[in-house]
Amino acid sequence: MSSAALYPPLNTPAAHMFGSVPGYEGTVEGGGGYLPPPVPLEPLAPPQPGPEPDDWSIPSLSEDVAREAFKSFASSHCCYSKAPANDGVITNMEPFNTYRYRLETFTESRSTEWAHKPHEGEPADFYTQPAPRPWDIQAKTPSLFTNHTEEIRVPYTSSVQDCSTCHATGTAPCEVCDGSGYDKTCWVCDGSGTKNNESCTRCDAKGKERCTGCDGRGTKECETCKGKRQLLNYIKLKVEWVDHLEDHVVEQNSGLKIDNLRSVTGKELFKNSQYLIFPLLGFPSPAISEASERLIREHQSKYAQNSRILQQRQTVELIPITKVNYKWKGDSHLYFLYGNENQVSADNYPATCCCVLL
Repeated sequence: MSSAALYPPLNTPAAHMFGSVPGYEGTVEGGGGYLPPPVPLEPLAPPQPGPEPDDWSIPSLSEDVAREAFKSFASSHCCYSKAPANDGVITNMEPFNTYRYRLETFTESRSTEWAHKPHEGEPADFYTQPAPRPWDIQAKTPSLFTNHTEEIRVPYTSSVQDCSTCHATGTAPCEVCDGSGYDKTCWVCDGSGTKNNESCTRCDAKGKERCTGCDGRGTKECETCKGKRQLLNYIKLKVEWVDHLEDHVVEQNSGLKIDNLRSVTGKELFKNSQYLIFPLLGFPSPAISEASERLIREHQSKYAQNSRILQQRQTVELIPITKVNYKWKGDSHLYFLYGNENQVSADNYPATCCCVLL
């Protein structure tokens, strides 16, 4: 049998050469798409009541805390005068606590594609046994709600073939010198090949310097096979674990932009985690129950078709927001304190300047 028959060209897909592998129909070079999980998702149970916490409130902030947070905020901005924060007089503090509902759906998805790598002695086991189905291959699940990707060579799908990039030589012409072994004009003889009527020893009288890209050989190691001359062609299984996270913050009328709340934490009122969670009922804000039901339904619709749901987790936080009104130089101004971190938002700070950093 000829070498070409044993090792067909790289651009000949193995599925075309040998027929499709059972369980991997449709797998192609460049990706064959995500594979649906073998077990259908269990139906949802009816909504369950929420918890009954002892305390739904967060203690109000004192003026001293509000003032110190404002001073720290002003000090952190080089273009802000500290005068409003130091000399401003607080006239009113109004709480606007709000709720944040968070849903996490931790999934595992699998996809396959034909791939190749330099052959390093691995056995060519194509069709020596039936290949295990994609979802039957063992993969170690990371910690829950942790993103991770693993690539696995599917057993009994590997074949060996000559590298068509270098025609099984293991080398390729150097791109720097176009295979000549020399590239730059010799600076000693200025390209003439002679110096003081004698052959230039710098460039061996060639007028050009030895190519540093290939050390004068004219060839470099083949990038495709890394000098191995042959490739291992196989089906690659890609396993991805993804934590899909979505938030819903209940609207509040304080005037603070909801986007500000993404960077802070709140008081955790409720958290539960299980294989499939159920919508919540019984919270003081009906918007929480509505968000829970909507997001759970959307996550099941988006992720159950092409991935396996391993765990879900839902959390409800009470996020403190305080609207602070103060006077400075006779004018009224305001700023917001929010989150457990007492972050400050002051969009219209009354004393700023243009700084030029040199």
